[in-house]
Amino acid sequence: MPTRKQTKAPPPMPEAEIAIVRIVPETSFKNKAYEALKEAILKMDIYATPEPVMLDERALSERLGVSRTPIREAIAMLEQDGFVKTVPRRGIVVVRRTKSEIVDMIRAWAALESMAARLITTTARKKDISALRDFFKDFGKDRLPQDHIQEYSKANIAFHQALIALSESPVLVDMTNDILLHVRGYRQLTIGRVDRTAASLPEHMAIIDALEQRDTELAEKLARDHTLGLAAYVEAHGQELF
Repeated sequence: MPTRKQTKAPPPMPEAEIAIVRIVPETSFKNKAYEALKEAILKMDIYATPEPVMLDERALSERLGVSRTPIREAIAMLEQDGFVKTVPRRGIVVVRRTKSEIVDMIRAWAALESMAARLITTTARKKDISALRDFFKDFGKDRLPQDHIQEYSKANIAFHQALIALSESPVLVDMTNDILLHVRGYRQLTIGRVDRTAASLPEHMAIIDALEQRDTELAEKLARDHTLGLAAYVEAHGQELF
């Protein structure tokens, strides 16, 4: 009897390649604690008094609602970034810079802010530039900044932060964030000096005028010179600020 012809089995089909995106684990308590503490430190006015700003590990653990282990890990990360340091027999202290370091930081801010001004003149919308005037709407000849130092100090800091943000440059924003803590503290200290306060408002208005006129070179120069003026003041009077 003739045998049935045997056929070979077809080769196995290749497995389909599935594009799978690796699952990102949830942010650890360490990272969450780090971000929360860094944000809190950046909002501090660490130069308001000559006394050091201390951090208590147990109190931070209670306020953040996590164990002390992620707090310790977050503190170690902040110490590596230069925001805090552990002092033997004293505890954790927020780092404050020397006068020369502050002057150097302010000069760096001047360079970054002048670039922000340049970018603003070429990319920002007119209404967003004009909105910068709102920071100082409560001040003028009838309401002098030097008579309302606390209010004007807040407006001053907000204005300089807004200049950086209005550049729409993430790199500029990131670069200024790390020095904001120290530059802001010294801006607040110096703005209370009558000679600095009297010049501050007219200089701010001149910067805004140049931005509105899209005068790139002038806006860049005015922004840079304004902040370099702060650097020169701190360099000359830094020891008198406390």
